[in-house]
Amino acid sequence: MKKYILIILAIVLFNSGCEMDEPAITTTDKDAIFGSEEGLNAYSMSFYDMFPNASDQAIVEQSLVDFGATSTLSGFTLLNAYSENNSSGWSWSNLRNVNYFIENCTDPDIPESVRNNYIGLARFFRAWFYYGMVQRFGDVPWVDHPLSPGEEDILYAARDSRELVMEKVYEDLMFAAENISRTTDATQCTMITKWVAYAFASRVCLFEGTFRKYHNLNLTTSAAVWLKRAEDAASVVMEQSGKSLTSNYRALFTSDNPPTSETMLAIASSASLGIKHNANWRWTSETFGTGLNIIRSFLCTYLQSDGTPYTSRPGWQYEDFYEEFQNRDSRLNATLRYPGYKREGVLTLPVYNGYARIGYQPIKLCVDATIGDTQSESTHAIQLVRFGEVLLNYAEAKAEQGTLSDADWAATIGKLRARAGITGGLTQKPTVLDPYMQETYFPNITDPVIMEIRRERAIELIFEGFRFDDLLRWKAGDLFKNSWTGMYISGINKPLDVDHNGTDDVIYYTDDAGLEAAMALSNNANPYKVKVSTDPTASVIQVHAAGDGTGYYLAWFTNNDSKKVWGPKQYFYPIPVSALNKNPQLTQNAGWENGATNDGN
Repeated sequence: MKKYILIILAIVLFNSGCEMDEPAITTTDKDAIFGSEEGLNAYSMSFYDMFPNASDQAIVEQSLVDFGATSTLSGFTLLNAYSENNSSGWSWSNLRNVNYFIENCTDPDIPESVRNNYIGLARFFRAWFYYGMVQRFGDVPWVDHPLSPGEEDILYAARDSRELVMEKVYEDLMFAAENISRTTDATQCTMITKWVAYAFASRVCLFEGTFRKYHNLNLTTSAAVWLKRAEDAASVVMEQSGKSLTSNYRALFTSDNPPTSETMLAIASSASLGIKHNANWRWTSETFGTGLNIIRSFLCTYLQSDGTPYTSRPGWQYEDFYEEFQNRDSRLNATLRYPGYKREGVLTLPVYNGYARIGYQPIKLCVDATIGDTQSESTHAIQLVRFGEVLLNYAEAKAEQGTLSDADWAATIGKLRARAGITGGLTQKPTVLDPYMQETYFPNITDPVIMEIRRERAIELIFEGFRFDDLLRWKAGDLFKNSWTGMYISGINKPLDVDHNGTDDVIYYTDDAGLEAAMALSNNANPYKVKVSTDPTASVIQVHAAGDGTGYYLAWFTNNDSKKVWGPKQYFYPIPVSALNKNPQLTQNAGWENGATNDGN
């Protein structure tokens, strides 16, 4: 095995520095790899390097989301801050490594079923690679073998059509699903199984079907075909994989060994092996991470425990931190620091004078132990594919086709909501459109079923890396321009008991005199002290009048709302100028030509 690893390491390191045009390694030693199942298995381990590491995946939604306020605005949505000159992602080395394996996995002495298992694994990763490239750039070159310098017709050709590339992606996923032999990974779910291939296929097909639908792409394969493919792939997982929802939602994101009943693919760590990540550090530090806070307009989308909208509750606009957490979807408490939340037995509010600049501090991917708050000591697994997503994919694919039944609803959205402690609306599709969701998020959606599925998807999958792609496929990028408004407070320059436990917690003050007066009234000698401004042009935390005559909403960066931009071209990234210079046959994505910036057009 050491011999295999050394040879593979040489091949992979060689490939990692290349683009499309490096010659393949020619060595008799490669026969040792491709001439035995042990060699194929060892080589296949290199494919897993294509996955993000735990630290990166844990913070994939710390920026470029519509539901969160960050310390600074992402360059992609900051006026004139992004162009082909600072774009990235046009890298092909991972593809070459996979294609090299597929081309050489041909030894007839190895049974065909064994070879197809490993080729299926390679084709899964090729699909993973190309799905990401199409999401980012749209049309891209399709290459299915390692290229030599003499193949200039491919090396310097124009991009292939989205139609061609995505059909190839689907073919790869179906081959993988039908030929991968592994069906279980019972310890930490870190290996690709047959069911992971089907689950990922449901994700890819749902993206492609809805993207074609909402962007009105007139391609040979219709949106309806892709939506049916998504339904079928998800159905296989639901009916054959044996997977089910685990009862503890938060345990999915805080366990070293995640619940295998629901987890399908995760990034694992190991304290004993010294493999750790920095999720806690990023989610508790206002300087190391982006300091993301949920904004209140998103928090208001969490249903009440009886299944009715929170925004149907009398006085919801003016409920404080304690009140708004009462009788809600339990995923709210599994996602944010809530009234009564404890870490290591100590009552722990959001850090109002630090991280929680507008009041709502996440905990979903942050464990309660504090050891990892200032160093890379986290070992909890990070989800990549799980059964809960498959249920959402199935529900949305059927709803978009107009075929979702009450039974389908109960088996998907109903089950997810039941796990969250919701008691109403679990067995029948909704028939009434929530006006708050339509006005605040999706004004063009009139189907209450689709609207509720979108609500459910956003809440269930928050911080797991889906929101940016979801808004792209729904053509809802304007939501990235949302104002960052936070929790309601009943007043400024006075002490506030935000968790209603009898002890004052925080003072939002406008000047030294206001702070002094508030401290004189406080029953806590050391509350959080946060300086704010009533000036809407201020660069510090602002307080905006709530409309009830006494209260305010915390706000952040709203003085620079005009600098938040989204235009039609931002549904794709620009191809980096370095790639255009190497290959004159490439054309830039519309709107990004000649160094154009993200100017909102």
